[in-house]
Amino acid sequence: MSEKRIILEMGTGNDLYGQDYTKAARRAVQDALHHSSITLFSKLGIDHTEMRVQVTIGVQHPENVDCDLVAADLPRGRAEVCAVKGGLDVVDDDAGTRHIVATAAIEAFLPDQTGKYTQS
Repeated sequence: MSEKRIILEMGTGNDLYGQDYTKAARRAVQDALHHSSITLFSKLGIDHTEMRVQVTIGVQHPENVDCDLVAADLPRGRAEVCAVKGGLDVVDDDAGTRHIVATAAIEAFLPDQTGKYTQS
């Protein structure tokens, strides 16, 4: 069965002192999640497990993101998380550190509901 994207949310997160890409990614996901309140499921009687959630994390070093840990933060649906090159590292040469900025795009998909509901 085909799917339709029903949600797209964006968020940003950072880790200013720990240089932790996963922490910045998790904060970006939380930022995106806090922009949403989806009543669709309860209103239409759709089970949350029918939703596939695709999360794309942008950071300068995607190999340093624990995608499984980020996926564990998602409260609903079947999560798929991938990290790609993006985000921003702000280097503090004096301190010898970098500040990590991550971006997150969260997309939610449901099986195509065309024809299941009629307007009353």
